[in-house]
Amino acid sequence: MDGKIISGIQQIGIGVSDVHAAFRWYRQNFGMSVPVFEEAAEAALMLPYTGGEARSRHAILAINMQGGGGFEIWQYTSRTPEGPSFQPQLGDLGINIAKMKSKNVDATYDLFNRRGLNVLGELQKDPYGKPTFFIKDPWDNIFQIVTSNSWFQQRKTDLPGGPNGAIIGVTDIEKARTLYSDILGYDTVTYDEEGVFDDLKAIPGGDKKVKRVLLRHSKAREGAFSPLLGASEIELVVAVNRKPQKIFENRFWGDLGYIHLCYDINGMEALKTECESKGFPFTVDSANSFDMGEAAGHFTYVEDPDGALIEFVETHKVPIMKKIGWYLNLKKRDPKKSLPRFMLKAMGLSEVKD
Repeated sequence: MDGKIISGIQQIGIGVSDVHAAFRWYRQNFGMSVPVFEEAAEAALMLPYTGGEARSRHAILAINMQGGGGFEIWQYTSRTPEGPSFQPQLGDLGINIAKMKSKNVDATYDLFNRRGLNVLGELQKDPYGKPTFFIKDPWDNIFQIVTSNSWFQQRKTDLPGGPNGAIIGVTDIEKARTLYSDILGYDTVTYDEEGVFDDLKAIPGGDKKVKRVLLRHSKAREGAFSPLLGASEIELVVAVNRKPQKIFENRFWGDLGYIHLCYDINGMEALKTECESKGFPFTVDSANSFDMGEAAGHFTYVEDPDGALIEFVETHKVPIMKKIGWYLNLKKRDPKKSLPRFMLKAMGLSEVKD
């Protein structure tokens, strides 16, 4: 195959202190109820980001059958995961906030308030005029609930779908767009604003002046999982009147917080060539194939200009129905063609129901 295909956000990595408690909370409140894999092992390939030592961890990749990306819920088992030594604020460098898509933001807001969850502030409108609000999980991660019309299955629930983007703190938006627009394909500017914004005031640092740019794709995504992953967006934020700090300064990948943003891709060699030519060499490369028992593929990492970790996964094997041992080999498929909807829906048969 010539060139690369980026199908969408496969998952956002979240470092937590209790992987099973986090999976329970995320499935009950965010609908992330289908475990694609669960594995306890050593993260032997992430040495540049784990102090040069292979670290033991327990990870669960969970998805939402309404669509969107997944969560890679990640807990160190060989050490106690560390939180930041300071209170991260909007515009600090790295992944600030995960965006979760909702069919009806007002209804999701009401549901979360009825449940007594840690909703931050009131329902607001973003610069595009759409309703939005923020919520914090029990592990201090902040999520933004945003409107979306990109759905795989529309269930009768006011719970959100999976993640469809992120707010990322950067120092220079144009430099960052070399990665996010030129390589990842977020080529459409939905809004480009500077000021103090009502919709951000409820989050740490959100009452200060920032520059914010919301980026989306102009072209529909292709690839095996594109109908499930759906459309996504990236919001780049610059702190205008202060020097931002790196959220993961003096900490390891896998510590508490958003550890990476992962894209489902095809054509890893073409992607490697493009990334290198634009100044984003792979810093981790699993080479050929990783095998996590229930899933297999090829993964790599790059850093954005401010050090945020972006992961790429070329999936080779994925469980469709684990109960009967149905696994799909993707190596021989047309990489542009999406999987049949019945296959993608079958992944939901392993859903955990509380």
